Amino acid sequence: MNSHYKEIIGSLLSAIGTIQAAIGSTSQFHLNENQSYLFRLVGNTLQALGSALSADGQGTVSFEKLGDELQATGNSTVIAGILLYGTSDEETEQNLIITGTWIQALGSFVGVADEFFDSTEDGRLENITGNLLQGIGNSLQAIGGIEALQGSNSEQEQIGVAGSWVQAAGSVISLIGQIQEESEEIRLNINE
Repeated sequence: MNSHYKEIIGSLLSAIGTIQAAIGSTSQFHLNENQSYLFRLVGNTLQALGSALSADGQGTVSFEKLGDELQATGNSTVIAGILLYGTSDEETEQNLIITGTWIQALGSFVGVADEFFDSTEDGRLENITGNLLQGIGNSLQAIGGIEALQGSNSEQEQIGVAGSWVQAAGSVISLIGQIQEESEEIRLNINE
């Protein structure tokens, strides 16, 4: 598969995954516990796969590639926490999810740095905005998880839910930017 299409498909999978995970985290959708679990598990799996595919599509070593690799690692860590659900103590599960979410945030912020060195102009603003929103959303999710460990209430849950939707919005904006960037790279016959 062409590297440009790997990055676009990777961004698409990540966007679908963030939306799916956000739905699974939102109690207002009235999902039962198993449905919520599956939405979050499949959503994070799609995000990890999407980030890994995007990293593989990078033509050169870059901050964007490193950011995608960090996001894939973060999602994999979240997946480990989700898979442990019910098999270990809740604190261990939650700590893995929080750690993975912080790693995802770091990956998003590293990805922002790449845009300032990118030779293509198309999609730059969208990629910067999208990555910033994803990093902020992941940070809110991690903060919500930390606060939930210290004493659960609905306000702390809402911080994490808001973070999930901020991340989802950022991933959709990043998808738009990635399509624009890859289209310009195809026109200019470059691979970054």
